[in-house]
Amino acid sequence: MARVKVDIPTHTHFTAHIPVRVTDLNYGNHLGNDALLSIMHEARMQLLNHFGWSELELAGASMIMADVAIEYKGEGFYGDVLSISLAFNDLNKYGFVITYHITNQNGKEVARAKTGMLCFNYQERKLMSLPTQVKEKIETKA
Repeated sequence: MARVKVDIPTHTHFTAHIPVRVTDLNYGNHLGNDALLSIMHEARMQLLNHFGWSELELAGASMIMADVAIEYKGEGFYGDVLSISLAFNDLNKYGFVITYHITNQNGKEVARAKTGMLCFNYQERKLMSLPTQVKEKIETKA
């Protein structure tokens, strides 16, 4: 069976710290995959806020998720505080990839993930080009 492989870049743009809540657990009493995706969303919002942006206001553009890949490396449990190192990567005409390197408070790797984010105009329901201002700010902070 082919496995998903997520490469984490050497640079980091921001690190979020998010606790695992009891509602994040599944029947196996560990962090559920649906909850991990929600935690990644929160981390992404913190990253964007760090740069003065949001998913709906990215220097005149909005964002839409095109794809996601998660490579599970270990379990997360109630009470863990996840450190999520985020980086913008693979900038292109319409967007970028955000990578997520997720470890617990002891440094144990929980997951590696990436989301393909595209610039989108929600009024016109179509893709937009990545604003130059965003590209330059990301490249400067890398």
